[in-house]
Amino acid sequence: MDFIAIDFETAKRSMESACAVGLVKYVNDEKVDSFYSLIRPPVLYIRPDFTQIHGITVDDVRDAPDFMQLWESAVKPFIGGLPLVAHNARFDMTVLHSVLDWYETDVPEYSYFDSLAVARRAWPEFERHNLPFLGEKFGIVYEAHNALADAQTCAQVIFRAEGRMVAGGGQNHSLPVTALLAACGLTMNTLKRLGL
Repeated sequence: MDFIAIDFETAKRSMESACAVGLVKYVNDEKVDSFYSLIRPPVLYIRPDFTQIHGITVDDVRDAPDFMQLWESAVKPFIGGLPLVAHNARFDMTVLHSVLDWYETDVPEYSYFDSLAVARRAWPEFERHNLPFLGEKFGIVYEAHNALADAQTCAQVIFRAEGRMVAGGGQNHSLPVTALLAACGLTMNTLKRLGL
């Protein structure tokens, strides 16, 4: 499977307040690249209760690039034309849409899918499907709410689901993402169709 796992952390409840992004690129089921950066949000403020979750402070992001600097130089080229996956993708896609809208930049029609929805179909017997629970269930040791670690763990959930749901999954590296989605009764979404 070929895809980009993505995760954002935010400074507050406003969805344009991205303060960190992590991306991991997979080609033929193999990790080929990753990217992480802190982001200076449009308003230089981070709610204390959000800092308690992700550990990022105003001092951490004061000299970080804003999202538009990262978008043109790193994030957009990194994504290229690959589909995106995020755990609870509605959140991360809304952050991406909102921050691009804040900077009055066109939102690309990226294809994306949701590892949370995939996990719910692959393991309906689990009582929860959030990323920390799945990480613990699968023995994945990672730093929850670190954008890069969350993106990496999201990808590992996808590969485990592929192995469970798709014949030849985990062995046939030429399987498209759509094979996993079809096995789960899901379809690819398009960023522009979020209706934001």
